[in-house]
Amino acid sequence: MRDKLKMIENELVPVYETDRGEKVVYGTELYQVLEVKSKFADWVKNRLNDCDAVENKDFQSFSKFLEKGGRPQTEYIIKLDIAKEMAMLERNDIGKQVRRYFICIEEKYKQLQKPKSALQILQDAMLEVDKKIETVNEDLQEFKKDIPLLGLECQQITRAKNQKIVPLLGGKDAPAYKDVSLRGKVYWDINQQICREFDVDTYKAIKRNQIDSALKIIKDYQLPLVLSEQIRNVNCQMSFL
Repeated sequence: MRDKLKMIENELVPVYETDRGEKVVYGTELYQVLEVKSKFADWVKNRLNDCDAVENKDFQSFSKFLEKGGRPQTEYIIKLDIAKEMAMLERNDIGKQVRRYFICIEEKYKQLQKPKSALQILQDAMLEVDKKIETVNEDLQEFKKDIPLLGLECQQITRAKNQKIVPLLGGKDAPAYKDVSLRGKVYWDINQQICREFDVDTYKAIKRNQIDSALKIIKDYQLPLVLSEQIRNVNCQMSFL
């Protein structure tokens, strides 16, 4: 008999579903959760009578053999609405809790079985389309981040390098800045720093999602000692002329 039932809920009292979609519980499992003091056989008969339950309509009974042996025990498969009444009749906190639990299960499966209107079907379809569009957009954004820099980003990096070089060389009026060769060496060294950090041959090969890191590298760039000495020497020499 148990093999024909499928457990669908097991939060408080195990609830099963028959092959006809009926929600049922086992009498012994309900009895254990309700913490009844009287014997199971007496309790279940009394409660079924109290609920005016009809055998083979509201419940079924069958004999099952215990694992420890001995005389077989009568088990009951009880429909959920009758089990709900049986729990209520206990008139204690656990009975109230079990009854509310059964009510929640009934409501849950009523909603699941309720046929959808044409409007609901359309809304569900639109929601599914929105989800797919959102997924595509997310994939597209990830793809965009993974491609090499566009022209606008290249201009950002070029601007950042130019702004960095001016103060390093002492300003636009400084001799070192006007020294095209020396200015080119500093510009080249910044480029090399970026290429080393991202293991690329040219800064234009870094990815769009790396541009913030590249701009920070430029901002934090410091002159190597040899270039720093050359700049100082050129600016000092011209100041004595």
